Amino acid sequence: MIANTPKPPYYAVIFTTYRTDIDEGYFEMAEKMEKLAALQEGFLGVESARNQLGITISYWSSLEAIKNWKHNLEHSEAREKGRSTWYKKYKLRISKVERDYEFEK
Repeated sequence: MIANTPKPPYYAVIFTTYRTDIDEGYFEMAEKMEKLAALQEGFLGVESARNQLGITISYWSSLEAIKNWKHNLEHSEAREKGRSTWYKKYKLRISKVERDYEFEK
């Protein structure tokens, strides 16, 4: 699903991953983190796709909202589990969205 974001400016956190072969608890944790993020002040939406390369983009109203999400205790625990078990490699990028547009039939 494409996130319904407000008019810019807002922020995007782009989380790109390569997974290990271990699935134990991964999908449940991903779903839990998406639900938890949606409860955070400043959360605007999320989009995710996975083949060999996984990309999850979450949208936020401010850098402060992103920082608060980073320091959320449950999110920190999930991040540690990701490093120790689920990810071979990941990269996180934070960018400011200054323009967006869309098309729909």
